Amino acid sequence: MSDAQSPSRVQPVANLKEYFKGALHGALESQRLSVEDQTEHYVVNLLTLFSRSEALFERTPDGPRLKPLVVMLSEALEARCADDRNRNLQRLGDVSLFVAGFFAQSFARKLIDIDYHIAMGGRAYGVLAEALSRGKGRVLGGVFAELSEKFQPMVDALNELAETAYAHSDKDILRLYEIWLKTGSRRSYAILKRLGLDPTAAAGAQLVH
Repeated sequence: MSDAQSPSRVQPVANLKEYFKGALHGALESQRLSVEDQTEHYVVNLLTLFSRSEALFERTPDGPRLKPLVVMLSEALEARCADDRNRNLQRLGDVSLFVAGFFAQSFARKLIDIDYHIAMGGRAYGVLAEALSRGKGRVLGGVFAELSEKFQPMVDALNELAETAYAHSDKDILRLYEIWLKTGSRRSYAILKRLGLDPTAAAGAQLVH
C-alpha cells in the first residue's frame, strides 16, 4: 500500500480549529446529533485548546498528570466565590467530555470507566447551566445546559472523530459491548451490529445468524 493510500498516514493540517470544525460537524451529522451553533462552536474551541497537552494536564512534581475528577469536584464545592466555583465546574465538565470522547477504549480494565466521566461531566455542566441561567451568562448557560442534556451523544460524536482512521474488528467486541451496556451508546450499538452481533442487556451480545 502506498503512502497516499495508507489510512495511518499523518495528514498536514494548516488550521487546527478549522479541521476540528469540519470533523466535528461531520461526526455530529453521522451520529444524527443536532446541537445549537454556539454549542458546536464551544466544543470546537475545547478540542483546539486541549490539543495542547499543557492545557489538558496539570503540572506536578512527577510530570504532567490529569487531576482526578473527584478532586476537581471537591475544589468546585469548596470554592470561596461563585466565579471560582463556576470555573472549576467548567473545567470538570470540559475534561470529562474530552477524556470520555478521545480515550474511551483506554478505560478498559481500569477502576474508573467512561460512565463515571459521563456522569461527572454531565452533572458539572448541568449545575453550571443553572448558575448561569440568569443575567449576562444566559447564552453560555444555554450551551452548558445542552451539553449536560446531550453529554453521552456528544461523547459518541467525539469517539467517531477520534477513530476516523480506525477500523473496528472482532477484538473490540467486548469493550464496545461494555461501553454500550454502561452508557447506552448508540454508536457502540451500531458498530456491534455492523460486526455481526445483536447486543442485548440481559443475555449479552449474541451472534447474528
